[in-house]
Amino acid sequence: MNKNNDFIPIYQIDAFTEVPFKGNPAAVCLITKDYSDEFLQKIAAEMNLSETAFIYVQDINEIKETDGFRLRWFTPKVEVNLCGHATLASASVLFFEIGINADKVNFDTLSGRLIAKKIDDSIGLNFPLNEPEDITPPKALLDAMGIENCLAAAYAKNVTDILLELENENEVKRIAPNFGDMLELKLDIDIRGVVITSKGSNNIDFVSRFFAPWAGINEDPVTGSTHTILTPYWSKILGKKEMSANQLSERGGELTVKIVENNRVEIIGKTSLVLKGEFYL
Repeated sequence: MNKNNDFIPIYQIDAFTEVPFKGNPAAVCLITKDYSDEFLQKIAAEMNLSETAFIYVQDINEIKETDGFRLRWFTPKVEVNLCGHATLASASVLFFEIGINADKVNFDTLSGRLIAKKIDDSIGLNFPLNEPEDITPPKALLDAMGIENCLAAAYAKNVTDILLELENENEVKRIAPNFGDMLELKLDIDIRGVVITSKGSNNIDFVSRFFAPWAGINEDPVTGSTHTILTPYWSKILGKKEMSANQLSERGGELTVKIVENNRVEIIGKTSLVLKGEFYL
């Protein structure tokens, strides 16, 4: 970054995969001053990925000696309170591209303090656990999504997501929502998105997909934040503290999740760098 701050370093990382063009892509920008929210939103719209992350850096020349940063996330349409895959991507940039000296980094976010640690060639994210509360599934939502048999439903108010448990993995794969109908729904609760889930197969504990047309993301490839809901939900059902998970989007993604102390969830995944350059203002 030059002295006039007329360009921003930018990276594109595929998160929750070690294979390029799989997992969930996120843009990561390093910024050294407080740009307006409107300007950050324009960058996110220009990148047109499910999330663009902005890491606030006080001094670009001393970044390797720093282990604490402010972090924000924007979809192409709105700022969000929590995003797992863009946090994983941000930590990957700091650990593997910048090469900061620390093996653990703290992010101050709208969801509080988030911690990422380097685990060999993977990264572990320490997030607040979001315990969902049982609800009656809204029939209009089930109809809009083409779901005929919902085993259970829950709502996580901190991230405003609805969880719907389906019969099996094949049911999760086959769902094809009508996003226009979803956007027209009038629900009694705030909603960011809907995660559908079931027990997994072939040594995978559970699977999921995530839809968030209200945030401008019809289907998210791999969603770290929903696993703060899925982890406690499936831990109770399966009686396990550590589980393997797959998100069954077209790109797909693999995660390991753990319930850890202080009501937190650890989400572990790999990343792949696919692009880096400079964003000119």
